[in-house]
Amino acid sequence: MNKINVIGTSGSGKSTFCKKLAATLDFPHIEMDKIFWGPNWKWPSDDEFFGNLKQALEKTNWILDGNYTRTVPIKWESVDVVIWLDYSFFRTLFQAIKRAAHRAWTKEELWEGTGNRESFRKSFFSKESIIWWTITTHGQVRKKYESYLTNPKFSHIKFVRLKSHKDAEAFLRALS
Repeated sequence: MNKINVIGTSGSGKSTFCKKLAATLDFPHIEMDKIFWGPNWKWPSDDEFFGNLKQALEKTNWILDGNYTRTVPIKWESVDVVIWLDYSFFRTLFQAIKRAAHRAWTKEELWEGTGNRESFRKSFFSKESIIWWTITTHGQVRKKYESYLTNPKFSHIKFVRLKSHKDAEAFLRALS
């Protein structure tokens, strides 16, 4: 288990889990959002994004934090394990709201050097809200991930499906 991608719906706690997993295994933690988002919430071209992702994945060991479906051919080419944080809708919604409120309150920069910060208006009163995204995509993302588990194209990958924080903590304990 050298190359691991942690996936899950928005609000599932991928980054928090990845930080713990990276510390447990002493592997670098690669955050896809950090690779994707530029200053002032600028989106890179796919060529730029894919190139930066390929470069980040050149390491021997890594914990990759994130989804971005269009990157599956790149990130899963050499991945050993995909860990799916498959938490309930209400759990992920609660976590998304809690995270958005915290980030809007503290005004913390999300990815160093980008200046990107969340605001209450953007987090709670916008169609671009991560909360709205969680509400509208949770079901379809879950169906997509379920299809990955049985897709012969991904038979080289070991999938680990964690359905609760308790499962996630037990998984981490078993590794240490």
